[in-house]
Amino acid sequence: MTYLEELREVIRRLHGADAAHVESVPIKETFRGKTVWEGVVEVFELHGHPTASRVYAWSHETDDPDAPRRHVTVLHSHPIESARQAVQAAIVQELRSLEPAS
Repeated sequence: MTYLEELREVIRRLHGADAAHVESVPIKETFRGKTVWEGVVEVFELHGHPTASRVYAWSHETDDPDAPRRHVTVLHSHPIESARQAVQAAIVQELRSLEPAS
């Protein structure tokens, strides 16, 4: 299975829609002069999804031996309207998940 096929399968499983690859977008996100994320976001057109016409997807290695690869998908839905905004939203979500519960 190719990387794009893997992402399509994850999209189908998570979002219940078929996906067709549109483009690959290189993104480098920096904060205070330091690179906080760098990679390629795959953009897919969604077929059969009730609210979104596109989805942004990528994966990365983890330090968890039980789950060595993490897939990330972000629906194209206001306010997320670009690959860069999808990465920014994923970074914020990840940082929030690291915060202690109050």
